Amino acid sequence: MSKVSVRGDFGELQFNVEIADTFDERAQGLMHRASMPRMAGMLFVYETPQPVSFWMKNTLIPLDMLFVDVRGEVVRIHENAVPGDLTAIPGGDNIFAVLEINGGLSKDFGIRAGAQMRHKSFPQNHAIWPC
Repeated sequence: MSKVSVRGDFGELQFNVEIADTFDERAQGLMHRASMPRMAGMLFVYETPQPVSFWMKNTLIPLDMLFVDVRGEVVRIHENAVPGDLTAIPGGDNIFAVLEINGGLSKDFGIRAGAQMRHKSFPQNHAIWPC
């Protein structure tokens, strides 16, 4: 378990996250889980910035997906991804990490594109909010 911090106009939040930084961990994601604690999530980390797309196959809970660049800036948010939906959810072209949290939390907390994320996985020499 690791902690991710997110800050913006709403203040600062911390999520307890599992890290998915291998191909197999990213492929499994949050599939087959019936629930997740409110301030928990999964941080998907890639080796280099790249185009990413997600789907909700075998995912049982609605999720918000925060797509983040290598500097730690949230560049796109997909809210309330529908459980089981096979429709592709594109994140963008230069995505370094994706934070999945419980569906609706982005709206509840006021998290928007432009928010900043801090975690040791981000290259600290690029980070807009270093650890």
